[in-house]
This record gives sequence, C-alpha cells and structure tokens, in this order.
Amino acid sequence: MAVRRHLIRTSPQTVWDVLADGSRYADWVVGTSSSKPVRGQWPRLGAAIRYEARLGPVRLSNETVVRRCEWGKTLELEAWEGAFGTARIAVELRPWGEECLVIVDEHPLRGLGGRLRNLVVEALLQVRHRAMLARLTELCETEAAEWERRRPLGQVVAPEPGHNGTRARLGDAP
Repeated sequence: MAVRRHLIRTSPQTVWDVLADGSRYADWVVGTSSSKPVRGQWPRLGAAIRYEARLGPVRLSNETVVRRCEWGKTLELEAWEGAFGTARIAVELRPWGEECLVIVDEHPLRGLGGRLRNLVVEALLQVRHRAMLARLTELCETEAAEWERRRPLGQVVAPEPGHNGTRARLGDAP
C-alpha cells in the first residue's frame, strides 16, 4: 500500500475545489492526458469520469468512479486500469494551520494488479505520487495566488469560504 503525505501552502478548501472538479482530473493525475465527467455529479458517490492515458502512439480510455466522499475532507476513487484491473485511490485533506496536509493512499484492488503487489509496484506508486502531488501543489498554489492577486488591495477576507461559498469580508454580516 503506497501512502504519501505532502503539505500544500494553501487552504484545504482550495485543494478540495481542484479535486471536486472532474474536468481537472487530468491536470493533476499522472498518466492521464484528458478527462471529462460521464456519469453523476462529480465528486458525489457513484459519479464517474472518463480519462485517456497515452503510452506513445497508444491511447487507452478508462474510467474512475467515486466510491466514498466526505465533502471537503476525503475522496476515495476506484480507477480502472485496463488489463491490470482497478486501483483504490484515497485522498485525504487535513488542515495544517493555514495550509493543507494531503495524504494519498493507493493500492491495486481488483484483477492482475491486486495479485502482483510487491515492493517494485510500491516503489513505482511512490514515484507516481511524488509527481502527482507536485502537480496538485502547483495547481492549488497557483489558483490561491491568482485569487489573492484579484482581491482588492486592503480588503480583509475570511481564510475559508462561508456557508454560501463566498469569501465575505471579515466583519460583514453573514
């Protein structure tokens, strides 16, 4: 079971916003070249996205399904990986001060991949996670910096969106 932890210098809400957008899956998941929602409302239970993976001239189309979602905290997915079967990918977000500790736990679940668990597979998953978390970090920190850049100079805002999804100025009535 490959588990990797990574600190992202932005709020858990910013990270969740990226994870909760199924059309951005290919932006942070290593090995995918495109993605689009195909069933349900991502990331609700049972929702699915179709993604394409390219290996040189070969294009493979597979699907990822949401198996568990605790809004803003945990997203557990089952990703079909062709002849290798499926993998369970769990992404947990924990507040760490004003930052976000991301914990990724992935392992083969069904099919050939589940029967081939070994140290080599574990090492490959660790390399993949390092690259995946670097991509996720870049997306989230860039998004947070862009949001901060657009904020009017001197405006004081809540660090997390309020109940209506907006970042009301501190002191404003709810």
